Amino acid sequence: MAVEHIKMPQLGESVTEGTISTWLVKPGDHVAKYDPLAEVMTDKVNAEIPSSFTGVIKELLAAEGDTLAVGEIICTIEIDGGNSSEAQAAGSNQADDENEIKSASGTDRKARYSPAVLKLSQEHGIDLALVSGTGAGGRITRKDLIKLIESGDIPTAETRQLTVEQTDVQRTVSIQQEAAPIKSASAHNIPVSLGDIEIPVTGVRKAIATNMLRSKHEAPHAWTMVEVDATNLVEYRNAIKDEFKLKEGFNLTYFAFFVKAVAQALKEFPQINSMWAGDRIIQKKDINISIAVATDDALFVPVIKNADEKTIKGIAREISELAVNVRNGKLKADDMQGGTFTVNNTGSFGSVQSMGIINYPQAAILQVESIVKRPVVMNNGMIAVRDMVNLCMSLDHRILDGLVCGRFLARVKEIIENTTKNTTSIY
Repeated sequence: MAVEHIKMPQLGESVTEGTISTWLVKPGDHVAKYDPLAEVMTDKVNAEIPSSFTGVIKELLAAEGDTLAVGEIICTIEIDGGNSSEAQAAGSNQADDENEIKSASGTDRKARYSPAVLKLSQEHGIDLALVSGTGAGGRITRKDLIKLIESGDIPTAETRQLTVEQTDVQRTVSIQQEAAPIKSASAHNIPVSLGDIEIPVTGVRKAIATNMLRSKHEAPHAWTMVEVDATNLVEYRNAIKDEFKLKEGFNLTYFAFFVKAVAQALKEFPQINSMWAGDRIIQKKDINISIAVATDDALFVPVIKNADEKTIKGIAREISELAVNVRNGKLKADDMQGGTFTVNNTGSFGSVQSMGIINYPQAAILQVESIVKRPVVMNNGMIAVRDMVNLCMSLDHRILDGLVCGRFLARVKEIIENTTKNTTSIY
């Protein structure tokens, strides 16, 4: 019988690794194709990994709690019927990853690269000796090179000498640190005192840290804010929210109005709905709004697909359903994919001003702050108490400039300030 490999899948955009939280099978178990093998946790989603084959589990190559990179082998399976057509069809889906690169063993120091890897490296002048692979055993895969090309940070032969010099410096620093008699909690040399609590970093928290650091490191963040008079919106929503809840069975939140306004403005300013791809900018056709949903110890970013085509009621329903699924651990991998712009409801916990970190590789993120009553000088010079909200936008300055972002925010402001019973339908 043939033995096939099951690998860690990519369970969301920009997800690079996953943590095995629970194995659902053991060696010797017979599984059918698509049967769940393990529960995996990432910074974006908790999901089950299905089997690509029908057969018998041969070996589990990762323990519960282990974190593996996308593409690494998690278990092996002995296929029913050997080289059956089913096995060949399923195996073909993983053929590219299997053949990307075979790293040298202890006796063979020379790496052998797949034709796809060699072709990409030659076309873009990539020095493969300076590339760290994410495949099994540190193998360099085609995906690794594509990610480098899209980031624009391509290691070439010209950078080799600089890398050697940096390595020498790092080695010297490392030796000095090892020689220093410092007692610490970790390699970061944080002293631990009596009564301090050491909390292990979970796979979810580690992945969040990695993604946030990548966004801040790669994307030059700029920030802007506008004040919006939401008095009309507050009056309209308050007048219909009870009837809506009774009729529909879920809440009509302010956030649904803001998501709809953002989706409408993105349609008018498509430059905002873009992503950085190294040597080009990808302006996305679909308007898929990512929304941030927090649990006690993690942050998830599910996606409202084609938000510009949905009514306020439809958006409110999706917000409610996605939030419930996040908190019940029932979010699916597909719920996390395809986002093109993020709207974060920071006002839900009382924030009035904040600067969000961009949800890589998107071009911007909008923070909707808390609606608060404030005295405002009106156009006639009189002072009135109004319901005001700040909209705070972080943007990737490689993709966007202040002018287009200012016009985009002005349009969102205009839509919100003119939200009334006579101008806006929720259906």
